[in-house]
Amino acid sequence: MAEEKLRMKTQVPESQKPRPKKASEFPIVEKLNWLIHLHYIRKDYEACKAVIKEQLQETQGLCEYAIYVQALIFRLEGNIQESLELFQTCAVLSPQCADNLKQVARSLFLLGKHKAATEVYNEAAKLNQKDWEICHNLGVCYTYLKQFNKAQDQLHSALQLNKHDLTYIMLGKIHLLEGDLDKAIEIYKKAVEFSPENTDLLTTLGLLYLQLGVYQKAFEHLGNALTYDPANYKAILAAGSMMQTHGDFDVALTKYRVVACAIPESPPLWNNIGMCFFGKKKYVAAISCLKRANYLAPFDWKILYNLGLVHLTMQQYASAFHFLSAAINFQPKMGELYMLLAVALTNLEDTENAKRAYAEAVRLDKCNPLVNLNYAVLLYNQGEKKGALAQYQEMEKKVNFLKDKSPLEFDFEMVEMAQKLGAALQVGEALVWTKPVKDPKSKHRTNSASKSAALQQPLGSNQALGQAMSSAAAYRKLPSGAIGAQFTKPPSLPLEPEPEPTVEASPTEASEQKKGK
Repeated sequence: MAEEKLRMKTQVPESQKPRPKKASEFPIVEKLNWLIHLHYIRKDYEACKAVIKEQLQETQGLCEYAIYVQALIFRLEGNIQESLELFQTCAVLSPQCADNLKQVARSLFLLGKHKAATEVYNEAAKLNQKDWEICHNLGVCYTYLKQFNKAQDQLHSALQLNKHDLTYIMLGKIHLLEGDLDKAIEIYKKAVEFSPENTDLLTTLGLLYLQLGVYQKAFEHLGNALTYDPANYKAILAAGSMMQTHGDFDVALTKYRVVACAIPESPPLWNNIGMCFFGKKKYVAAISCLKRANYLAPFDWKILYNLGLVHLTMQQYASAFHFLSAAINFQPKMGELYMLLAVALTNLEDTENAKRAYAEAVRLDKCNPLVNLNYAVLLYNQGEKKGALAQYQEMEKKVNFLKDKSPLEFDFEMVEMAQKLGAALQVGEALVWTKPVKDPKSKHRTNSASKSAALQQPLGSNQALGQAMSSAAAYRKLPSGAIGAQFTKPPSLPLEPEPEPTVEASPTEASEQKKGK
């Protein structure tokens, strides 16, 4: 009995036994971060916003991660201003976090506030000096601010920290904006060495060589691009344009047929197809294709130029005047547009305005002798021989300059008209285009006959127009469609590379970066 009483006294009640400790709970501020992250990476944004709202109510708006993800969702939905305000709140809650400042700067950039974006990026650079994204994005912002030297410095710094295709592309675009094709080609060559299978880089390099007239290298790089990606419509379009430039219209049309399956609504594509039909003298088909290109891109001056050219060829001068006037509104510094406008006005019997258009063309174009030749023909037909002689002499200077610079073959109609005009103006027997003739008597007889014929009837109204301007695709200053659009346009590169976590805050990595804070 005594032992039982002792045993009962020594037994501890179950309620008093020590229980195992529970796992420590998450702080309330970060309790639902995992669920927010899960919904965000699944792109279930409505559920994600509901959890964020609950989390912010419990934490009285102090959960940095919930605010951060809410800002990312707002940006994806196009509410840039709201996302900016939320990212600024994150920056206040965690002022030493460079990611928050980078997102603030990106929102400012998307709002077009490039100067403010550069200031915020510079603050972020003080917190993290070895972040290539900050240097790259500073370079993009400075490019939009037209501060190209600073932009180049930042982009070179980004390449030293970490080489990326986008940085090479942006640096090449800056050189193109500065008009330095050689430096742009060097940059793109380095980019291709770094990333030899990038079809965009190969295509762009091929287009640059095509613009310089180095067709062998252009064909090589475009061929490499098509080797890696046979469906690369940009490379196919460029290859077709190169064939079109060399007059192989049927093969070019075959290439364009492939491109039309991929991008049926491309203005450069229909522009090039139209000029192929123009080269084949199928003018109605050319106008139909060019009208479609004009419908898709009503502000593209090259398409309007080509429409004016085709209507001139078909002797539809009122329509030509309409399209050429529209092209001049978008490209007022191009002399040849004024020359074609003057041709249309001449045929519409508006000689006074034609003279004004020719005068503007002569003022703007310092290289093309065709402008002076057509102007001289008009002045001669109006009986202004003194003015015609002045334009003829100016044409001779341009021709001599072009012949000294590089050996060129001038169009036969242009040469013939210049010879007739020279004989009519009695400028002498040694015309700038005449080839040496062994029999001086026969040469004298030819000139005399030309002179008498020219005195009997007026010279043809701008007959040198047709062949010299036969195809906008073949003319050096007017590369057809896609080629010219590649380099005139302003930089369209996104501020930060898409796959990287802090651009649109890649769901997985951005969430993991913020979740532990």
